[in-house]
Amino acid sequence: MARPAAIFQSSVTPLDRIRSGGKILAGVVFIGVLGYRYLGGYGWSDAVWMVVITISTVGYGEHSQSDALVKWFTVLVIVFGMTASVYTFGGLFSMILEGELDRVIGRQRMNREIAKLNGHVIVCGYGRMGQHLVDGLRHASRSMVVIDIDEEAIAAASEAGLLTLHGDATNDDLLTMAGIAKAETLVITLPDDADNVFITLTGRGLNSEFTIIARAEQVTTEKKLRQAGADRVVMPTIVGAKQMTRLVARPSTADLIDVVTESSFKDIDLDEVLIPAGSPMCGRTIRSIVTLQSRNLLIVGIQRDGAALKFNPNGDDQIHSGETLLILGHPDNILAFRRDIAD
Repeated sequence: MARPAAIFQSSVTPLDRIRSGGKILAGVVFIGVLGYRYLGGYGWSDAVWMVVITISTVGYGEHSQSDALVKWFTVLVIVFGMTASVYTFGGLFSMILEGELDRVIGRQRMNREIAKLNGHVIVCGYGRMGQHLVDGLRHASRSMVVIDIDEEAIAAASEAGLLTLHGDATNDDLLTMAGIAKAETLVITLPDDADNVFITLTGRGLNSEFTIIARAEQVTTEKKLRQAGADRVVMPTIVGAKQMTRLVARPSTADLIDVVTESSFKDIDLDEVLIPAGSPMCGRTIRSIVTLQSRNLLIVGIQRDGAALKFNPNGDDQIHSGETLLILGHPDNILAFRRDIAD
């Protein structure tokens, strides 16, 4: 059986060559300076000079009479110094020719952008589910960081203009680089339940305050995910089965759900609006707000802090700061309502 070609490919990158070669070259310079200082009797400045002209092969000549030991030492400095130099600068030229230098600079720029984020979403997994999730978050104008261990997936995400991190999402350092301490939500979309449980456990250990939404393939995994710290668990097979059931048994209901949840419908949207402290809407009833604003909006629910969602609230219910209103209406009207509650 033929071996995969990848087995014979070197895993050493040009950047690795620069790092390792640079360390060897620095070691040669350090040992060379000490050698010329104590074996040849040179002063410190002359010892540095000798190392430089020896490794660079400039060869301006020696400043003092050298014995055989110093000459043999010089041979070693030339051999190891030239080898380290060629290896190091070869890596630099490879970076330039292969575009690796641009990628390194781009990665540093991306890391700086990630460090600026606050209240963002961390998406673990850029497979089919992750891609659809990202599309929806973009439609909602949410900032995010995508993490995936697959190089092709990360390349696709980067080409799509996303902030990305390549690596294992179970790694604490990688999640820290993604700004988990300042993130608002961690969404885990990997197809492997064991990985999702482990990432949930790791994420909750790094941030006890934010929301974790995790994917599960097996029903038995839901309990494990919640025990690990997940606030919400989504099982795609069950969600898909429920939708198919509605399409068979209650097709009109299914159509209504599509209308209020799909971004492809531009004339109506279902959104949530947080009532800030000091809002002019505080203390008003739902009926008075709807009548006063004439926004053609339907308030379908109220989420009070620590309480269950109240669906179809009474018109006499008062609105208070810190509550979240679920509003159905035209996107422009919802945007106007957001401005009204902030005035």
